[in-house]
Amino acid sequence: MKTYTDGFFSVNSSNGFLPLHEPLQTLPTKYFELQFLLDNMPICKEDGSPGYLAINGEIEKATNQLPNFYEEVKEEKDPFVKAALFRAYSFLTSAYTLSPSYQFFKKTGDYGLGNKIIPKNIAQPFVKISEMLEVSPWLDYHYAYSLGNYRKKNSSKGLEWTNLSMAVKFSGLKDEEGFIMLHVDINQYSPDLVKAALDLSENNSDPNPSLLLLGETLKKMNERRKLMWEASRWKNYNDFRIFIMGSKGNTKIFPDGNIYEGVWETPQSFRGQTGAQDNIIPTADIISGVINYYPKNQLTDYLLDLRNYRPKCIQAFFSDISEKMSHSPLLDRLVSNENFSGMLLLMKVYEEIYLFRNGHWQFVQKYIMQNTSYPVATGGTPITSWIPNQIKAVLSAMKMLFDKMDKYSEENWNKKELMASYDNKVTLLNKQLKIVSIEAFNPEEVFILNEKLGFKDF
Repeated sequence: MKTYTDGFFSVNSSNGFLPLHEPLQTLPTKYFELQFLLDNMPICKEDGSPGYLAINGEIEKATNQLPNFYEEVKEEKDPFVKAALFRAYSFLTSAYTLSPSYQFFKKTGDYGLGNKIIPKNIAQPFVKISEMLEVSPWLDYHYAYSLGNYRKKNSSKGLEWTNLSMAVKFSGLKDEEGFIMLHVDINQYSPDLVKAALDLSENNSDPNPSLLLLGETLKKMNERRKLMWEASRWKNYNDFRIFIMGSKGNTKIFPDGNIYEGVWETPQSFRGQTGAQDNIIPTADIISGVINYYPKNQLTDYLLDLRNYRPKCIQAFFSDISEKMSHSPLLDRLVSNENFSGMLLLMKVYEEIYLFRNGHWQFVQKYIMQNTSYPVATGGTPITSWIPNQIKAVLSAMKMLFDKMDKYSEENWNKKELMASYDNKVTLLNKQLKIVSIEAFNPEEVFILNEKLGFKDF
């Protein structure tokens, strides 16, 4: 079987989408000055005192005094050291460029301009390590902010978010930690997701056991995902959100991108860190066939563009399972074999994908839309239409599956109940999109509809 690894990540049924082992907590001692800066950078340091980001201009002063570790970085061979260096320079670059915007937000409640120029002493080693990892030189979800940034508080316990802390952080407050460590928590089930995906993409003769595993795994992930409301309080999201913004699609903060001093003469723009860079739903979409119902529009183009902001080994995994599933789509197999029990299992998979996406949409409504009128997400996508675009794809897949199941006796499935639930999903989305189409809308009206139509996430 083909392997998908870069020495840090290894996509298989043992590791899923998590690193091969716990990431490095600190950099090697030769990078002492860089580690010292990171430790003293958070708005609130571990001892409770204010760090560089709490004081206007301090992160710029500290960064300008940092040695240029370009020569040391380019000699690194260890995948875990390279990942830790990418994490370090990602955090520092975001802190440096977005600190003015954060300070402006504290005063006005609005996002201001960021620093355009990334100084040579961080730009050169950052671009070098990004080239070594074959990723963009900006804060990402995999190596930097989430999956490569956790540490266990108690080594004998598991990956539950309450047992995890961040190796590097922006705010240093518990809401940031809960927010991003819950993503690691959810991915503790990714080995089973990868196993189901690999089994189904191999066109096995009996897909039902793997379909059952896929649905049950997504259900467990959804149960963990809902803990976000507890792990990170929505009113405090703006304490750290601005630092995970990208420059691509974010012209209010970075009108002309960023100059990487000593590397490129022209400005560069990259998408910011976002949960849309996670691998759970893309994998489920590819295997289940939801990907075949993505609307053909610019929003889908944004989604596919974000697929490029992943480690190469994960991109290769996506590419291979996509190719295999395109030759033998799952729904076609189920229909041709008159596998009605498999169709029911696939509908449960669609349901979990819907709940995952609609839950994420509710996060957007509460954590973002009720906290700020800023219309751009951290990944540079539009706030009010981005996730609904993907919800439409799931609803279209459901409708097609209903049509295929229609010939089977109602005694074999709860057709009326399932169709009523589907109709409520369509009604919910349509009503929400009608509200947000008005220039000055009330976000609370959008959120309340979830409970009224039976889809409250918590």
